[in-house]
Amino acid sequence: MWSRRRFLGVGAGMGIATVMQPDALERLRAATRSVEGLPAGQVARDEDFWFEISQAFTVDRNIVNLNNGTLQPSLRVVQDAMRRHYEFSANAGFHTTAYFSKECEMVRKRLASHAGCECEEVAITRCGSESGEIAVMGIDLKPGDEVVTTDQDYPRFLNSWKQRQRREGIVLRIVDLPAPPVPLDVFYDRIVGAVTPKTRVIHVCHMTHLTGQMAPIKRLAAFAKARGIQFIVDGAHGFMQVPIDVGDFDCDYYIGSLHKWCMAPPGNGFLYVRQSRIASLWPLTPADESQKNDIRKFEDVGTRTFANRVAIAEALTFNEGLGIERKSARLRYLKERWANRLKAHPRVRFFSSLDPAESCAIATFGIDGANHAKLAQTLLDDHAIIVSHMTHRTFEGFRIVPNVSMTLREIDYFCDVMEKLLKPGAVA
Repeated sequence: MWSRRRFLGVGAGMGIATVMQPDALERLRAATRSVEGLPAGQVARDEDFWFEISQAFTVDRNIVNLNNGTLQPSLRVVQDAMRRHYEFSANAGFHTTAYFSKECEMVRKRLASHAGCECEEVAITRCGSESGEIAVMGIDLKPGDEVVTTDQDYPRFLNSWKQRQRREGIVLRIVDLPAPPVPLDVFYDRIVGAVTPKTRVIHVCHMTHLTGQMAPIKRLAAFAKARGIQFIVDGAHGFMQVPIDVGDFDCDYYIGSLHKWCMAPPGNGFLYVRQSRIASLWPLTPADESQKNDIRKFEDVGTRTFANRVAIAEALTFNEGLGIERKSARLRYLKERWANRLKAHPRVRFFSSLDPAESCAIATFGIDGANHAKLAQTLLDDHAIIVSHMTHRTFEGFRIVPNVSMTLREIDYFCDVMEKLLKPGAVA
Protein backbone atom coordinates (compact mmCIF):
# COMPACT_ATOMS: atom_id res chain seq x y z
CA MET A 1 0.00 0.00 0.00
CA TRP A 2 1.31 3.42 -0.90
CA SER A 3 1.89 5.83 1.96
CA ARG A 4 1.75 9.57 1.55
CA ARG A 5 5.45 9.86 2.44
CA ARG A 6 6.41 7.34 -0.24
CA PHE A 7 4.29 9.12 -2.86
CA LEU A 8 5.72 12.55 -2.08
CA GLY A 9 9.24 11.16 -2.23
CA VAL A 10 8.64 9.69 -5.67
CA GLY A 11 6.80 12.82 -6.73
CA ALA A 12 9.75 15.02 -5.86
CA GLY A 13 11.95 12.91 -8.09
CA MET A 14 9.48 13.45 -10.93
CA GLY A 15 9.56 17.22 -10.49
CA ILE A 16 6.28 17.41 -8.59
CA ALA A 17 6.74 20.02 -5.89
CA THR A 18 4.91 19.61 -2.63
CA VAL A 19 2.74 22.55 -1.78
CA MET A 20 3.79 24.32 1.39
CA GLN A 21 1.12 25.91 3.54
CA PRO A 22 0.64 29.50 2.38
CA ASP A 23 0.70 32.38 4.86
CA ALA A 24 -3.09 32.72 5.03
CA LEU A 25 -3.43 30.80 8.30
CA GLU A 26 -0.43 32.57 9.82
CA ARG A 27 -2.03 35.91 9.00
CA LEU A 28 -5.26 34.65 10.52
CA ARG A 29 -3.48 33.64 13.72
CA ALA A 30 -1.72 37.01 13.95
CA ALA A 31 -4.98 38.86 13.37
CA THR A 32 -6.92 36.87 15.97
CA ARG A 33 -4.15 37.35 18.54
CA SER A 34 -4.60 41.09 18.13
CA VAL A 35 -8.27 40.92 19.15
CA GLU A 36 -8.04 38.12 21.70
CA GLY A 37 -10.32 38.74 24.67
CA LEU A 38 -12.32 41.50 22.99
CA PRO A 39 -16.12 41.19 22.70
CA ALA A 40 -17.27 39.77 19.37
CA GLY A 41 -19.42 42.84 18.72
CA GLN A 42 -16.40 45.10 19.08
CA VAL A 43 -14.27 42.95 16.79
CA ALA A 44 -17.07 43.04 14.19
CA ARG A 45 -16.30 46.75 13.65
CA ASP A 46 -12.50 46.40 13.47
CA GLU A 47 -11.81 46.99 9.77
CA ASP A 48 -8.06 46.32 10.08
CA PHE A 49 -8.81 42.88 11.48
CA TRP A 50 -11.35 42.03 8.78
CA PHE A 51 -9.09 43.30 6.00
CA GLU A 52 -6.58 40.65 7.04
CA ILE A 53 -9.35 38.04 7.00
CA SER A 54 -10.46 39.10 3.51
CA GLN A 55 -6.99 38.35 2.13
CA ALA A 56 -7.54 34.63 2.77
CA PHE A 57 -10.04 34.50 -0.10
CA THR A 58 -9.62 34.33 -3.87
CA VAL A 59 -12.34 36.67 -5.11
CA ASP A 60 -12.67 39.10 -8.01
CA ARG A 61 -12.68 42.55 -6.42
CA ASN A 62 -14.20 44.07 -9.54
CA ILE A 63 -17.46 42.28 -8.68
CA VAL A 64 -19.54 42.82 -5.54
CA ASN A 65 -21.02 39.40 -4.87
CA LEU A 66 -24.00 39.62 -2.54
CA ASN A 67 -25.24 36.11 -3.31
CA ASN A 68 -22.97 34.22 -0.95
CA GLY A 69 -25.88 32.06 0.18
CA THR A 70 -25.68 29.64 -2.73
CA LEU A 71 -21.94 29.03 -2.73
CA GLN A 72 -19.35 30.71 -0.53
CA PRO A 73 -16.17 32.31 -1.88
CA SER A 74 -13.17 30.02 -1.85
CA LEU A 75 -10.34 30.06 0.66
CA ARG A 76 -6.81 29.84 -0.69
CA VAL A 77 -5.87 27.15 1.82
CA VAL A 78 -8.84 25.05 0.70
CA GLN A 79 -7.92 25.39 -2.97
CA ASP A 80 -4.33 24.43 -2.21
CA ALA A 81 -5.46 21.41 -0.19
CA MET A 82 -7.73 20.29 -3.02
CA ARG A 83 -4.85 20.38 -5.49
CA ARG A 84 -2.47 18.68 -3.08
CA HIS A 85 -4.83 15.84 -2.21
CA TYR A 86 -5.97 15.35 -5.78
CA GLU A 87 -2.39 15.10 -7.07
CA PHE A 88 -1.69 12.48 -4.43
CA SER A 89 -4.79 10.42 -5.21
CA ALA A 90 -4.62 10.85 -8.99
CA ASN A 91 -1.15 9.33 -9.18
CA ALA A 92 -1.91 6.27 -7.08
CA GLY A 93 -5.67 5.93 -7.46
CA PHE A 94 -7.33 3.17 -5.47
CA HIS A 95 -4.15 2.53 -3.49
CA THR A 96 -4.58 5.82 -1.60
CA THR A 97 -7.98 4.78 -0.25
CA ALA A 98 -6.72 3.46 3.06
CA TYR A 99 -4.78 6.66 3.74
CA PHE A 100 -7.66 8.95 2.87
CA SER A 101 -10.14 6.83 4.79
CA LYS A 102 -8.21 7.62 7.97
CA GLU A 103 -8.21 11.32 7.08
CA CYS A 104 -11.96 11.23 6.54
CA GLU A 105 -12.43 9.76 9.99
CA MET A 106 -10.60 12.75 11.46
CA VAL A 107 -12.87 15.06 9.46
CA ARG A 108 -15.89 13.20 10.86
CA LYS A 109 -14.67 13.73 14.43
CA ARG A 110 -14.08 17.42 13.85
CA LEU A 111 -17.48 17.93 12.24
CA ALA A 112 -19.13 16.18 15.16
CA SER A 113 -17.34 18.44 17.65
CA HIS A 114 -18.72 21.51 15.87
CA ALA A 115 -22.21 20.04 15.48
CA GLY A 116 -22.43 19.01 19.12
CA CYS A 117 -22.85 15.25 18.69
CA GLU A 118 -20.95 11.96 18.59
CA CYS A 119 -18.81 11.22 15.52
CA GLU A 120 -20.75 7.98 14.97
CA GLU A 121 -23.82 10.13 14.31
CA VAL A 122 -22.30 12.13 11.42
CA ALA A 123 -22.39 10.99 7.79
CA ILE A 124 -20.24 12.93 5.32
CA THR A 125 -22.23 13.39 2.14
CA ARG A 126 -21.85 15.01 -1.28
CA CYS A 127 -23.99 18.05 -0.42
CA GLY A 128 -26.79 19.29 1.78
CA SER A 129 -29.35 18.09 -0.76
CA GLU A 130 -28.08 14.52 -0.54
CA SER A 131 -28.07 14.77 3.25
CA GLY A 132 -31.68 15.86 3.27
CA GLU A 133 -32.82 13.26 0.78
CA ILE A 134 -31.27 10.49 2.87
CA ALA A 135 -33.53 11.57 5.73
CA VAL A 136 -36.59 12.35 3.61
CA MET A 137 -36.46 9.20 1.49
CA GLY A 138 -35.10 6.87 4.18
CA ILE A 139 -37.74 7.13 6.91
CA ASP A 140 -40.19 4.22 6.89
CA LEU A 141 -43.73 5.50 6.27
CA LYS A 142 -46.98 3.75 5.41
CA PRO A 143 -49.87 4.94 3.20
CA GLY A 144 -51.82 7.52 5.17
CA ASP A 145 -48.89 8.53 7.41
CA GLU A 146 -48.57 12.31 7.53
CA VAL A 147 -45.61 14.67 7.15
CA VAL A 148 -45.82 18.32 8.20
CA THR A 149 -43.59 20.95 6.60
CA THR A 150 -43.98 24.55 5.34
CA ASP A 151 -44.35 26.32 2.02
CA GLN A 152 -41.09 28.20 2.71
CA ASP A 153 -38.95 25.08 2.99
CA TYR A 154 -36.39 24.05 0.39
CA PRO A 155 -37.99 23.10 -2.98
CA ARG A 156 -35.83 19.99 -3.45
CA PHE A 157 -37.11 18.49 -0.22
CA LEU A 158 -40.69 19.55 -0.87
CA ASN A 159 -40.44 17.75 -4.22
CA SER A 160 -38.98 14.69 -2.52
CA TRP A 161 -41.90 14.53 -0.10
CA LYS A 162 -44.33 15.06 -2.98
CA GLN A 163 -42.78 12.13 -4.82
CA ARG A 164 -43.29 9.94 -1.77
CA GLN A 165 -46.88 11.15 -1.65
CA ARG A 166 -47.47 10.18 -5.29
CA ARG A 167 -45.57 6.92 -5.09
CA GLU A 168 -46.37 5.62 -1.61
CA GLY A 169 -49.59 7.31 -0.61
CA ILE A 170 -48.28 9.27 2.36
CA VAL A 171 -50.04 12.55 3.19
CA LEU A 172 -48.02 15.76 2.92
CA ARG A 173 -49.34 18.69 4.94
CA ILE A 174 -47.65 21.88 3.72
CA VAL A 175 -48.30 24.69 6.19
CA ASP A 176 -48.88 28.08 4.56
CA LEU A 177 -46.78 30.57 6.47
CA PRO A 178 -47.58 34.28 6.20
CA ALA A 179 -45.24 36.59 4.31
CA PRO A 180 -42.00 36.74 6.25
CA PRO A 181 -40.74 37.69 8.70
CA VAL A 182 -42.91 35.20 10.58
CA PRO A 183 -43.12 35.69 14.36
CA LEU A 184 -41.77 32.57 16.06
CA ASP A 185 -44.98 32.07 18.04
CA VAL A 186 -47.00 32.16 14.80
CA PHE A 187 -44.56 29.71 13.19
CA TYR A 188 -44.88 27.32 16.12
CA ASP A 189 -48.67 27.56 16.32
CA ARG A 190 -49.14 26.89 12.60
CA ILE A 191 -46.94 23.78 12.68
CA VAL A 192 -48.62 22.45 15.81
CA GLY A 193 -52.03 23.20 14.34
CA ALA A 194 -51.27 20.99 11.33
CA VAL A 195 -50.30 17.97 13.44
CA THR A 196 -52.81 15.12 13.74
CA PRO A 197 -52.65 11.64 15.35
CA LYS A 198 -51.34 10.40 11.98
CA THR A 199 -48.35 12.77 11.89
CA ARG A 200 -45.07 10.85 11.77
CA VAL A 201 -42.56 13.54 10.67
CA ILE A 202 -42.10 17.30 11.09
CA HIS A 203 -39.58 18.91 8.73
CA VAL A 204 -38.54 22.57 8.97
CA CYS A 205 -35.59 24.81 8.10
CA HIS A 206 -33.29 26.10 10.80
CA MET A 207 -32.93 29.19 8.56
CA THR A 208 -34.71 29.30 5.21
CA HIS A 209 -32.87 29.88 1.94
CA LEU A 210 -35.48 32.47 0.96
CA THR A 211 -35.08 35.01 3.76
CA GLY A 212 -33.06 33.47 6.58
CA GLN A 213 -36.32 32.96 8.49
CA MET A 214 -35.57 31.03 11.67
CA ALA A 215 -37.81 28.36 13.17
CA PRO A 216 -38.44 27.76 16.89
CA ILE A 217 -36.34 24.60 16.73
CA LYS A 218 -36.14 23.68 20.40
CA ARG A 219 -39.86 24.22 21.02
CA LEU A 220 -40.80 22.13 18.00
CA ALA A 221 -38.31 19.42 18.98
CA ALA A 222 -39.85 19.15 22.44
CA PHE A 223 -43.35 19.02 20.93
CA ALA A 224 -42.35 16.32 18.42
CA LYS A 225 -40.47 14.21 20.95
CA ALA A 226 -43.39 14.20 23.37
CA ARG A 227 -45.58 12.73 20.62
CA GLY A 228 -43.11 10.27 19.11
CA ILE A 229 -42.83 12.32 15.89
CA GLN A 230 -39.53 12.28 14.02
CA PHE A 231 -38.06 15.76 13.60
CA ILE A 232 -35.89 16.85 10.65
CA VAL A 233 -34.07 20.20 10.69
CA ASP A 234 -32.65 21.57 7.44
CA GLY A 235 -29.57 23.39 8.68
CA ALA A 236 -27.94 24.14 5.32
CA HIS A 237 -27.77 27.82 6.33
CA GLY A 238 -27.25 27.18 10.02
CA PHE A 239 -23.96 25.33 10.31
CA MET A 240 -21.04 27.77 10.63
CA GLN A 241 -23.22 30.84 10.12
CA VAL A 242 -24.37 30.67 13.74
CA PRO A 243 -23.33 28.38 16.60
CA ILE A 244 -25.30 25.13 16.59
CA ASP A 245 -25.65 22.23 18.99
CA VAL A 246 -27.79 19.38 17.69
CA GLY A 247 -27.73 17.78 21.13
CA ASP A 248 -29.29 20.90 22.58
CA PHE A 249 -31.71 21.16 19.65
CA ASP A 250 -32.77 17.56 20.38
CA CYS A 251 -33.72 16.87 16.76
CA ASP A 252 -33.55 13.46 15.09
CA TYR A 253 -31.84 14.63 11.91
CA TYR A 254 -29.85 17.77 11.07
CA ILE A 255 -28.95 18.55 7.45
CA GLY A 256 -25.65 20.35 6.91
CA SER A 257 -24.11 21.95 3.84
CA LEU A 258 -20.35 22.43 3.92
CA HIS A 259 -19.77 24.52 0.80
CA LYS A 260 -21.87 27.33 2.27
CA TRP A 261 -20.86 28.87 5.59
CA CYS A 262 -18.13 26.36 6.36
CA MET A 263 -16.48 27.29 3.03
CA ALA A 264 -15.36 23.74 2.27
CA PRO A 265 -15.03 22.65 -1.39
CA PRO A 266 -18.26 22.15 -3.36
CA GLY A 267 -19.53 18.60 -3.18
CA ASN A 268 -19.61 18.31 0.61
CA GLY A 269 -22.32 18.09 3.22
CA PHE A 270 -23.14 16.15 6.36
CA LEU A 271 -26.13 14.53 7.98
CA TYR A 272 -26.56 14.13 11.70
CA VAL A 273 -28.66 11.11 12.57
CA ARG A 274 -29.58 10.45 16.18
CA GLN A 275 -27.91 7.17 17.17
CA SER A 276 -31.23 5.46 17.88
CA ARG A 277 -32.48 6.32 14.35
CA ILE A 278 -29.54 4.98 12.31
CA ALA A 279 -30.69 1.36 12.12
CA SER A 280 -34.19 2.21 10.85
CA LEU A 281 -33.12 4.88 8.31
CA TRP A 282 -32.59 3.49 4.79
CA PRO A 283 -29.61 4.77 2.77
CA LEU A 284 -30.12 6.13 -0.75
CA THR A 285 -27.63 3.57 -2.07
CA PRO A 286 -28.38 0.08 -0.70
CA ALA A 287 -25.89 -1.10 1.90
CA ASP A 288 -24.99 -4.53 3.24
CA GLU A 289 -27.04 -5.71 6.22
CA SER A 290 -23.86 -5.74 8.32
CA GLN A 291 -23.85 -1.92 8.13
CA LYS A 292 -27.35 -1.54 9.54
CA ASN A 293 -26.16 0.35 12.62
CA ASP A 294 -23.20 2.09 10.97
CA ILE A 295 -23.45 5.78 10.04
CA ARG A 296 -21.11 5.06 7.10
CA LYS A 297 -23.84 3.14 5.28
CA PHE A 298 -25.09 6.55 4.07
CA GLU A 299 -21.74 7.37 2.43
CA ASP A 300 -21.19 4.47 0.01
CA VAL A 301 -22.19 6.04 -3.31
CA GLY A 302 -19.53 4.53 -5.58
CA THR A 303 -16.20 5.86 -6.78
CA ARG A 304 -15.48 9.48 -5.95
CA THR A 305 -12.43 11.60 -5.25
CA PHE A 306 -11.39 11.92 -1.63
CA ALA A 307 -9.68 15.23 -2.36
CA ASN A 308 -12.62 17.49 -1.69
CA ARG A 309 -13.70 15.49 1.35
CA VAL A 310 -10.41 15.64 3.24
CA ALA A 311 -10.00 19.32 2.29
CA ILE A 312 -12.92 20.00 4.63
CA ALA A 313 -10.27 20.02 7.35
CA GLU A 314 -8.71 23.23 6.03
CA ALA A 315 -12.07 24.99 6.06
CA LEU A 316 -12.73 23.82 9.61
CA THR A 317 -9.32 25.04 10.74
CA PHE A 318 -9.95 28.47 9.23
CA ASN A 319 -13.32 28.76 10.96
CA GLU A 320 -11.85 27.57 14.25
CA GLY A 321 -9.14 30.22 14.03
CA LEU A 322 -11.64 32.92 13.18
CA GLY A 323 -14.15 31.88 15.84
CA ILE A 324 -17.86 31.34 15.23
CA GLU A 325 -18.91 34.11 17.63
CA ARG A 326 -16.70 36.66 15.86
CA LYS A 327 -17.85 35.44 12.47
CA SER A 328 -21.56 35.64 13.34
CA ALA A 329 -21.13 39.10 14.83
CA ARG A 330 -19.37 40.36 11.69
CA LEU A 331 -22.03 38.88 9.41
CA ARG A 332 -24.76 40.60 11.42
CA TYR A 333 -22.80 43.85 11.33
CA LEU A 334 -22.49 43.73 7.53
CA LYS A 335 -26.21 42.90 7.21
CA GLU A 336 -27.16 45.79 9.50
CA ARG A 337 -24.83 48.13 7.62
CA TRP A 338 -26.83 47.94 4.38
CA ALA A 339 -30.23 47.09 5.87
CA ASN A 340 -30.32 50.12 8.17
CA ARG A 341 -29.68 52.41 5.20
CA LEU A 342 -32.24 50.89 2.84
CA LYS A 343 -35.04 50.28 5.34
CA ALA A 344 -35.54 54.04 5.65
CA HIS A 345 -36.75 54.23 2.06
CA PRO A 346 -40.58 54.24 1.83
CA ARG A 347 -40.65 51.80 -1.12
CA VAL A 348 -38.50 49.16 0.62
CA ARG A 349 -40.12 46.32 2.54
CA PHE A 350 -38.10 43.77 4.46
CA PHE A 351 -39.06 40.11 4.45
CA SER A 352 -36.46 39.19 7.08
CA SER A 353 -36.26 39.91 10.77
CA LEU A 354 -33.50 42.33 11.70
CA ASP A 355 -33.62 41.16 15.31
CA PRO A 356 -30.14 39.73 16.09
CA ALA A 357 -31.79 36.92 18.04
CA GLU A 358 -33.72 35.80 14.95
CA SER A 359 -31.30 36.48 12.10
CA CYS A 360 -27.69 36.63 11.05
CA ALA A 361 -26.22 37.35 7.59
CA ILE A 362 -29.25 36.81 5.34
CA ALA A 363 -31.87 39.47 4.68
CA THR A 364 -34.40 39.76 1.87
CA PHE A 365 -36.21 42.92 0.82
CA GLY A 366 -38.64 43.95 -1.88
CA ILE A 367 -39.30 47.26 -3.62
CA ASP A 368 -42.87 48.38 -4.17
CA GLY A 369 -43.66 48.67 -7.87
CA ALA A 370 -40.27 47.40 -9.04
CA ASN A 371 -39.53 44.93 -11.79
CA HIS A 372 -37.18 42.87 -9.65
CA ALA A 373 -35.91 40.65 -12.47
CA LYS A 374 -35.02 43.68 -14.59
CA LEU A 375 -33.43 45.47 -11.66
CA ALA A 376 -31.27 42.45 -10.78
CA GLN A 377 -29.96 42.45 -14.35
CA THR A 378 -29.28 46.19 -14.17
CA LEU A 379 -27.32 45.74 -10.94
CA LEU A 380 -25.16 43.12 -12.64
CA ASP A 381 -24.74 44.69 -16.08
CA ASP A 382 -24.27 48.33 -15.07
CA HIS A 383 -22.83 48.08 -11.57
CA ALA A 384 -21.18 44.62 -11.28
CA ILE A 385 -23.33 43.75 -8.27
CA ILE A 386 -24.69 40.21 -7.89
CA VAL A 387 -27.92 39.73 -5.95
CA SER A 388 -30.27 36.76 -5.74
CA HIS A 389 -33.77 37.38 -7.09
CA MET A 390 -36.17 35.45 -4.86
CA THR A 391 -39.80 34.73 -5.70
CA HIS A 392 -42.44 33.10 -3.56
CA ARG A 393 -46.20 32.92 -3.38
CA THR A 394 -46.24 35.62 -0.69
CA PHE A 395 -43.40 37.92 -1.75
CA GLU A 396 -40.75 38.87 -4.30
CA GLY A 397 -37.44 40.59 -3.70
CA PHE A 398 -33.68 40.39 -3.42
CA ARG A 399 -31.85 38.12 -1.00
CA ILE A 400 -28.66 39.83 0.14
CA VAL A 401 -26.00 37.58 1.66
CA PRO A 402 -22.61 39.11 2.53
CA ASN A 403 -19.56 37.18 3.65
CA VAL A 404 -16.56 37.91 5.86
CA SER A 405 -14.52 38.22 2.65
CA MET A 406 -16.28 41.53 1.94
CA THR A 407 -15.25 45.06 2.89
CA LEU A 408 -17.42 47.90 4.14
CA ARG A 409 -16.58 49.79 0.96
CA GLU A 410 -18.27 47.04 -1.07
CA ILE A 411 -21.34 47.11 1.19
CA ASP A 412 -21.55 50.89 1.00
CA TYR A 413 -21.16 50.82 -2.79
CA PHE A 414 -24.21 48.56 -3.00
CA CYS A 415 -26.18 50.99 -0.84
CA ASP A 416 -25.07 53.98 -2.92
CA VAL A 417 -26.22 52.27 -6.12
CA MET A 418 -29.54 51.18 -4.64
CA GLU A 419 -30.32 54.65 -3.31
CA LYS A 420 -29.74 56.11 -6.78
CA LEU A 421 -31.95 53.46 -8.37
CA LEU A 422 -34.71 54.13 -5.86
CA LYS A 423 -34.97 57.78 -6.85
CA PRO A 424 -38.04 58.81 -8.87
CA GLY A 425 -37.63 58.04 -12.56
CA ALA A 426 -34.82 55.52 -12.06
CA VAL A 427 -35.02 51.92 -13.30
CA ALA A 428 -36.35 50.63 -9.98
